[in-house]
This record gives sequence, C-alpha cells and structure tokens, in this order.
Amino acid sequence: MGKELVLRTLKHEETEGIPWVPFAGIHAGKLKNYTAEEILKDGDKLFESLMEVKKMYNPDGMPIVFDLQIEAEIFGCELKWAKENPPSVRSHPFAGEKKIPCNCLIPTAKSGRIPMVLDVMRRVKAEIGGEVALYGLICGPFTLASHLRGSDIFTDMVKDKQFVKELVGYCSEVACRMADLYLEAGMDVIAVVDPLVSQASPKSIESMMLESFKAVFDYIRSKGALSSFFVCGNATNQLEVMCKTYPDSISVDENVNLLQAKTITDKYNIAIGGNIPLTTTMLYGTQQDNMKYVLDLMDSLTHKNLIISPGCDMPYSTPIQNTVAAAQAVKRPEDARKLIENYTAVVDDIDVELADYQKMDKVLLELFLLDPEQCAACTYMLNSVKDAFDEFKEMAEYRVYKYTVREDIARTGKMGITNLPTMTIDGDIKWVSIIPSKNELIEEVKKYFKKK
Repeated sequence: MGKELVLRTLKHEETEGIPWVPFAGIHAGKLKNYTAEEILKDGDKLFESLMEVKKMYNPDGMPIVFDLQIEAEIFGCELKWAKENPPSVRSHPFAGEKKIPCNCLIPTAKSGRIPMVLDVMRRVKAEIGGEVALYGLICGPFTLASHLRGSDIFTDMVKDKQFVKELVGYCSEVACRMADLYLEAGMDVIAVVDPLVSQASPKSIESMMLESFKAVFDYIRSKGALSSFFVCGNATNQLEVMCKTYPDSISVDENVNLLQAKTITDKYNIAIGGNIPLTTTMLYGTQQDNMKYVLDLMDSLTHKNLIISPGCDMPYSTPIQNTVAAAQAVKRPEDARKLIENYTAVVDDIDVELADYQKMDKVLLELFLLDPEQCAACTYMLNSVKDAFDEFKEMAEYRVYKYTVREDIARTGKMGITNLPTMTIDGDIKWVSIIPSKNELIEEVKKYFKKK
C-alpha cells in the first residue's frame, strides 16, 4: 500500500519500491478548473480537488495544502492573491521595528484559514487516509520570521544576531503549535517548509537557527509523528547543517544535485525527496521527458531512503499527462522504459538577445527568478532591490526574468546561470541563492557605476 511505502521510507526501512509523492498544491485546483485562490479559501473546492489528485496521480503520499502564508496572514501580513499561484506576502508587520510578537498571536484552531484547512484534513483523512500518507505543510521558522520582519531580517543577521535567534525561536513555537493542530487532524507527516534556508550561510544557520529547527523536529518526533524539511533554491551548502536538525526526511528542488545530496543525507540516515524540474520538465516538457528524467534519477541513486517527487509545488498549468508519465515511471519503470526506447530530447532553440552593458548609461541589475509570486526566496531577492532602489535609481535600473517563461528560461541558460534565484550586475553573476543586504547592494551598484 502506498501509505506504508512512504512511512517505511521515512522510518529508514528497506522497501520493495520507491514512494511517489506529487506536490500538487495549487495544481490540484487546475484539475477541477478552480483557481489557486478558490481552493485556498473554499474547503469544498479544495477537498474536491484533492480527491482528483488521488484519482489522477495515484500518489503514495500527498500534501493537503501548499501555502506558506497561512501563518503570516494570521500575524497581520497583507497577502496578494493570484489565480495561478499561492498568495504572496505584501506587507510585514514588524518591518522597521525589532520586536518579538506576543504569545497571544500564536495560532489556534480558530485562527485565520486554519479552521478550513483542519476540516479538509479530517475529510481527506476519512476518505483516503488509509491508503495515502497525508502531509501537513507548515511555514518554517526562518521564512515566517522573514514574513514578519521583511527584508530587514537580512540586515539583522549581520547586525543583531541575538534578535534573529530570538525571533526564529518564537517562530519555532508557532511551528510546533501548527504541527499539533495538523497532527490532531490526522496528518501522517509534518513538513516544515522553509525556502529561505538556502539564502543563509551554514554558519548563520548554526549560530541563529539550528537550535530552533531541531526543537521543531524533536517536538514532532515526541508526538510519535514523522517529519520532512523542505527547502528551495541551491541548498547544496546547507544540506549538512539541515541534517543536523534531524528531520526524518529532506526535500530539495532542481537546484540541488540529488546524487551528491544523497551521499550527505545517507550519512545521517535521513530520507531525501525530489527533484523533478518544475518548468523545463513538468510544465514545458513532454511525457517522454518526464519519464526519462524520473528513470534516470532512479537509476543513478540507491533506493533506500529515497522519495520521488517534483522539486516543489507543481506549477498550476502543469499538463496532466506529464504528471501521469512521472507517476508511471515510478510505479511501472519497465513499462516506462519501453515507451521511451526511441526517445530523443527536443532542444528549445529560442534565441534571445543579451543587453549590451558597455553601451548602457546606467548599471543594469538582472534578477533571474523562478517566480517572484510563488518562490519566497525569489520574492525577497526582488524586494531587496525594490527596497534599495530609491538610493540608486539615478545610477541603475533592474529587470526581472521568470523561469516560468520560455524566453526567460533561454536567457537564463545563455547567461550561464545554473541556480535560482540569481542576481547579476552588468552581466556579472553577483549573488546566487543569497539575498544581499541593502548596504551591500548599494555599494556594488556604486562600484559598477564608476566604471561607466
């Protein structure tokens, strides 16, 4: 049974197969022609969509809701809603004011959209909980701290480490409370989703966050439940310290080489999941592309402590046939091999013209992002530029490229960029999966402007 396959993998036991866990968050709504906003606000539409995920994709495990803004909204963050993306945070209640929220703000079963989520969890548990391992996704402590504090958090990490440690510690208490609520509603796995971890150095994580993250995973374990640590972006350098928080599993996206990552997680006996590329393969690829990627992934890795899944929340418009193809490759690999015997990859030959930086009067900042409306790390990289722009707008301009747009994918490749998010200045790669502080960004712009 699929559920047992997931649970045994997270308990680090030998299994006869590899679990398939599609992260059909907002994409679940697409299956029933509902917008992302509709399924994240309407429990009946969310439940209906999740039942379609079960029917179409035959998952061994699946998330109930993929929305890292549920907690932020409760704390007073203003959200921007979209039809094909989860909401994004547009205001930060503690920006410009260093403070730790009071305990009265820690979520309860009646806070914000939590009652709707808990109701859907219970309904899904009753309907398919015996067959499928259900994931309850909570916002990780560092990402929640950034939602509350805004891009100021990156300056705090340099100037006031103790404050950051205390704020992340408070957010870990919120995470534990959310875990309680979701476990009471029947979730089998609590996934702590913290995309911004990839934006912090291992030393920063160890000194300001390690203790808090470990407390969350220890708490989940004390409740007799299983856990996962989700991260986005190029978290290669952070994997070792992530393992030291001792989750039962770690999930990474396409920015991380899964073969190299598994050598680290195996050392700690931690399961790892991922990392089918979200856009180039799942969104824009063919059925054969998806089968080939999954088969190559399984062939390159030892199967113990392994879960196959998309790199993160699947794009809303991911073709159904592509996800079905990925599922088939996991569950019936020999059949899939026969279907791609004559497979030839199709290369997208879109041509793009790069800027002529030498002829420009201003410095050009270029931001290569997955999607600033969906990817938290991308949002904060973009915000770092917006927050400082008034200081250098006479010297520079900026452009944003999204990895969900074919032309932007081609541009990313032509620029030689292999990890997202990345920021360049006049064509030079400056920050890869790292958010610059305001002062650091301004100084770099000034330096380049002097060369004009």
